[in-house]
Amino acid sequence: MHLRYRYRLYPTLPQRVALSKAFGCARVVFNDAVAARRRAHIEGLSYPTTAVLSKTLITEAKRTAERAWLAEVSAAVLQQALADADRAFRNFFASRKGQRKGPLMGPPRFKRRTGAQSIRFTRNTRFKVLGNGKLRLPKVGDLKVAWSRELPSEPSSVTVVKTATGKYYASFVVAVDEDADLLEPLTDPEAETGIDLGLKDFAVLRGGKVIENPRFFRRLERKLAKAQRILARKAKGSANRGKARLRVAKVHERIRNTRADWVDKQVKTVVAENQGIYVEDLNVKGLSRGRHAKSIHDAGFGLFVTRLEAKAARAGRTFVKVDRYFPSTRLCSVCGALTGPSGLEGLKVRAWACGCGAVHDRDRNAEINIRREGKRLVAAGQADTRNASGGDVRPGTPGRLRNPRQGKNEEPTRNRTAPAARKPGVPAR
Repeated sequence: MHLRYRYRLYPTLPQRVALSKAFGCARVVFNDAVAARRRAHIEGLSYPTTAVLSKTLITEAKRTAERAWLAEVSAAVLQQALADADRAFRNFFASRKGQRKGPLMGPPRFKRRTGAQSIRFTRNTRFKVLGNGKLRLPKVGDLKVAWSRELPSEPSSVTVVKTATGKYYASFVVAVDEDADLLEPLTDPEAETGIDLGLKDFAVLRGGKVIENPRFFRRLERKLAKAQRILARKAKGSANRGKARLRVAKVHERIRNTRADWVDKQVKTVVAENQGIYVEDLNVKGLSRGRHAKSIHDAGFGLFVTRLEAKAARAGRTFVKVDRYFPSTRLCSVCGALTGPSGLEGLKVRAWACGCGAVHDRDRNAEINIRREGKRLVAAGQADTRNASGGDVRPGTPGRLRNPRQGKNEEPTRNRTAPAARKPGVPAR
């Protein structure tokens, strides 16, 4: 298993100049490769291979007056730029052929000169972590690194990143043992939880435990708006505009870093306290196009679920995603009837009563149903988990839902085919 370890870099002024040259040369070679392949496609020529592009765009280009400055940086940086362009085209072709999961990808576009830049060095480029703790890069020098933790093994590559705020980071790729971060299994049968995500409360866990929604973007929205107004009034190309742009970038960076730190802490707590973790598979991309788009982006549901899944796998916990169309809110956790609130008006209902006499809190009821459905999927072998657990967990007939409007002799509907079982588009429960 490969992981990334990221550390802050503190290059000197000459080293920053050398890195700027490397960023620019890598961007130029990438754009030249994209342009060459676009031109070949328009003219009906054969697809130029990486070897051909390497000869024409790097080796021969260095001998010309227009591209002689490519020789000032390491050739490994330029070769990696070509490899990145080739990988982007391969992913585009695979996506169009249906060989790549996810939405269709577009063809590679030209890179622009922005505040964020990056270059990559592989093992054969002879980058080295020295005994004094510095990172040696070819044609850059020995960079000072702030080691917050030790590398578990020898890195296979390092990516030097410059952020929009002018900070430098080194991101190492290292191979680690899959069982290195395993936690001791929890024997308590109650150490399992469903996770009901929402906008009012970020998440509701077993027993009614609530994780408050921190709303990091909303807290700094006024400060960001003020910085953006100042930026809009500056003349393009002026030094003051550069300072204003940096001020806006710092606000965005603070929001992003604060949210990521908070998510990591919540993920660590959930994984440490639960052997089984069951979460609903929200369509975050679809939700972010609706009326609550700003709040969806601010909550960071995708970031939370992705990191929770990765952390649970490394720790040896059971992690299951429940189908997004499972009616966790409308399903009564006592009798299994679909009597809960539905539609846009139902989003305002925080508590509801079922015909069986049970009174439910909206979020707690959803958490119970998510946990039961997740355990059912594990017991049925329909979930890909590392440590399997679960059993007969659904009230009533396993795997089926009975609508109270149906007669006694009518066939109950399956929860994935019944139109009434579809969940509202906004998870503001």
